[in-house]
Amino acid sequence: METVLLYLVGIVVVVIGLAISIALHELGHFVPAKLFGVRVGQFMIGFGRTIFSWRRGETEFGVKWLPLGGYISMAGMYPPVAGKAARTASTSIFGTLVQDARDASADTVVDGEEHRTFYRLPVYQRIIIMLGGPFMNLVIAVVLYAVVLMGFGIAQPSTTLGSVSACALPATSERQECSADDPLAPGAEAGLQPGDRIVSIDGAQIDSWNSVLGVVRDAAGEPLNVQVARGDVTVRTTVTPLLTERYLLDADGQIAESANGDLLTEQVGFIGIGPAVETVQQPATAVLPAVGDNVSAVVGIIANLPQRLIDVAGAAFGPDERDPNGPISIVGVGRIAGEVVSIDTIPVVERVAFLVGLLASLNVALFVFNLVPLLPLDGGHIAGALIESLRRWFAKLRGKPDPGPLDTARLVPVTLAVVVLLLLMSALLIYADIVKPVNLF
Repeated sequence: METVLLYLVGIVVVVIGLAISIALHELGHFVPAKLFGVRVGQFMIGFGRTIFSWRRGETEFGVKWLPLGGYISMAGMYPPVAGKAARTASTSIFGTLVQDARDASADTVVDGEEHRTFYRLPVYQRIIIMLGGPFMNLVIAVVLYAVVLMGFGIAQPSTTLGSVSACALPATSERQECSADDPLAPGAEAGLQPGDRIVSIDGAQIDSWNSVLGVVRDAAGEPLNVQVARGDVTVRTTVTPLLTERYLLDADGQIAESANGDLLTEQVGFIGIGPAVETVQQPATAVLPAVGDNVSAVVGIIANLPQRLIDVAGAAFGPDERDPNGPISIVGVGRIAGEVVSIDTIPVVERVAFLVGLLASLNVALFVFNLVPLLPLDGGHIAGALIESLRRWFAKLRGKPDPGPLDTARLVPVTLAVVVLLLLMSALLIYADIVKPVNLF
């Protein structure tokens, strides 16, 4: 029963954290919009039917049933078409959609407040308003990453030994247990023990586990003078690394594969020791690089999204396994959060740190995804403002009249197509996260 409750706690934390992130995203749009004088009729979290709402001044604030997004309703998002009637007959479905969008935008404009419309703002102010939402997600991500890295710290290999192998087996060995015929591992033969902290090798001070690996891997057959701290005692011993077969790791720490899928190995020095993992608080300088790495990873996923979705579909409807680094839905995120929180073998502090880091990653995803230059995403509005600015600049350069605001209402059919694609993508990811969830363990 306790496990189930903890599982639910993980899901609830993610849902609440996402709702707060969305609310702050919309606040990032709302504040500059009000500062620039735009009339904002609604500030809503979620979609669907309204659960509750209240009015403050000219703005209605509220929460809707589906907390999977949000919006603010600004007056005059689409400019009217100069010289044309408010409504014209059309037999075109697309033409009707465009006109309906213009009519809906016109309905948000209060008589006498035409100057408070979004489309009348200078281009730079519109860009600031639309950047405000993603910028808030970026700020949230930076703050949460700072909490994780500087407050909780991250697990990393230390110079203290966590394990000492009894024998030396090649990486490709099918056996995992030692037999009487197996040679002793050099570390065990030299008397190294779990809990020993490596101080120096051949007189060189050791300050990281990578330093140990760097020396050992290149010293096969060469005796090494090792000094370790064992409690309050300093122990000196000599270790001679064996030349043995180990798997070759790529830049991401994963086992490298050849073109035909075979696992690659290399011949390196080996003494049969493994590091103890300890949690180390990071300096403030580590925060922005960590956020940058996360941003790069999300950009990579979005840049290859069609292929990623094909892979997800292959896993959901076939025998393929899900890529743990691929896209997942909010259902998958909630499931992962629930699984981690319900594992009682993980310390509570580490579970809390995981949830904070998960929310940080969600905000990075919201930041990057909303900057995609497609309507109705924020990046689409920013792209429209930039195109309008370029069009006016070219007109001025050629000595022609100002062409006026860009008629973004004409892109409504494209906007609807993007919305349909996003809904289909969400449905696929949710289905995959139910029938073939990502397995982190």
